[in-house]
Order: sequence, then C-alpha cells, then structure tokens
Amino acid sequence: MKRNIAIVWGGYSSEKVVSEKSAAGIYSFMDKERYNIWKVRIDRNGWVANHHGSFLPVNKNDFSIMTSEGIIRFDYAYITIHGTPGEDGTLQGYFDMMGVAYSGCGVFASALTFNKFTCNHFLKNFGIEVPGAILLRREEPLSGQQIIETLGLPLFVKPNGGGSSFATTKVKEAIMLETAINEAFIEADEVIVEQFVAGREVTCGCFSTHKGFTMLPLTEVITDNEFFDYDAKYNGQVEEITPASLPEEITRKVQQATARIYHLLGARGIVRADYILENGRPVLLEVNTTPGMTATSFIPQQVEAAGLNMRDVLTEIIEFG
Repeated sequence: MKRNIAIVWGGYSSEKVVSEKSAAGIYSFMDKERYNIWKVRIDRNGWVANHHGSFLPVNKNDFSIMTSEGIIRFDYAYITIHGTPGEDGTLQGYFDMMGVAYSGCGVFASALTFNKFTCNHFLKNFGIEVPGAILLRREEPLSGQQIIETLGLPLFVKPNGGGSSFATTKVKEAIMLETAINEAFIEADEVIVEQFVAGREVTCGCFSTHKGFTMLPLTEVITDNEFFDYDAKYNGQVEEITPASLPEEITRKVQQATARIYHLLGARGIVRADYILENGRPVLLEVNTTPGMTATSFIPQQVEAAGLNMRDVLTEIIEFG
C-alpha cells in the first residue's frame, strides 16, 4: 500500500508565503506513484489537509483526517514551515510524541539553529568562524553608540528567529540603527545586531540518511542589492552560480566546514549553511535546517548540479532518513 505523506507548510510568521512556495515545490518533486501526498497547512486559523481540492480538518490527537473512505493517519510529515512552529523544534516535539516520522532535524538541533545567535556562538566554541554579534532583548536596552563602538559600521540588524531576510536591514549610518532595530522587533522578541563581513557570499547544502552522507556543490550569490535581501531571494534580483566558480581549495574548506557543522549539531535530513568568504576564509552566517525548496531554490539547484534527481533525494530521505 502507498504511504500517506503530509507536506506540512504554513506557520505563524511572515515566512508563511515562502513556505507555501516550498510546499508546492516539494509536491512537484515527490514520487506520486509511490506515495499518497497531502498538503497540510498549519497556521493561526487551524490545521487543514488539502488533497485534490478537498479541505479536511486535521485531528491533532493522532495527526489524522476523516475522509469519505474512513480515517487516514499520516505515516510521514515532510516539514517545510520556515519559521515557527516548524523550524524551531515545536512541531518536531509534537511528531515525536505522536510517533510520526518526519523530515529534517530533531527537537534540539531545530531549536538551536532557529536561535541564530546561540547557534553561532555554540559553533564558535568548536572553531567555526562567525561574525561578531550582539543580542538585544526588549527588556534589556543597549544604546546605539555602544553597539556601533562594539561592531562598527556598516552592520546588520535582523530577527534572532526567522529568515527569508524579513525585517533585515543593512545599517550604514548611525541614524538608521534605531528604526532597523524596531522593525526587527516586530518579527521577533530577540534581535541580532551583527558585524558586517566583506566578501563573496556562498551557500552549501548537504543531507544524510541511513544510506550515508551526501555533500552538494556550492552556490555563489551575486546581487546588486545592498545584500541578499527578500527581493534578491524571491523577486529575481540576483545571480546564482551553481556550482560556484571558486578554487578547489576554497570549495573544499566550505564543504568541510558544512559537514563538521552538520555533525556537531546532530542534524538530519537536508541542511544548508550560508557563508561569507572573507579573503578565502568561510565565515558562517547561519544554518538552515528547513531550506527553501521551490524549483529555483538553492538545494534543487545543487542537487541537479551534483547529477542527482530531487524525486530520488526526497524518496531516500523519506525511506531511509
């Protein structure tokens, strides 16, 4: 019998719109001859499964739906919520309690990587290079002068939990700092102010299953925007070169760093790490445990460049992850 697969998308943050695109991409990649595939939307309005235009409420007690043919219990959840509750360990804990297999990292690695500041400083203890950064909380104000004296200008301000460059600002003048911080606090309760690192931007994906560990080629990101912002990511204002045109030695350094990070975190499934190459040295920006999966996202590009097929990769993750 075919296994029942739920592609879980949605979420409680601004990244919901990106999650919907990733869900569509994953659906297009999955082997429909092998699996019954449902899109399950989780958001503030509830949990709803969609299959060929039928919308059915999800029973949270056992992650099932009632259809005209009886109760269907999902055998596997492919999580593609970017942001809370799918990227921060919350859903992972739920599925662990329900005994439902799922894609990607477990509770600890998901929660750790979702907190960018804590994750980077955890990895820094193991020799991974990261930018200097300050963590801001609403109840612990820090003056703009103190921040700039510590990190210099330009610098980046972004939510500590979140992605897709929502509420992320490159601050080039002191007068911009307060507005950038306030905007980031709209998205999250904690904000990172991060040192600017000059260099080429690259990203590196990898995945593991019981069949082994697979390292993917690098992608270089080139944009005329101030940085790799939302418009660059999703509105085409970017050039993405896969595989990246880099010396073999630098490519190897980035891949070795990514593999080490993966194993330090105890990661599972597909993970992507983003870097700035400062004079050829990889400086980690962040780790993505639920990377974008549209047809043009980095991971599908890298899978194709590696001579692999997305359908086969997803099948391997579902069957052997």
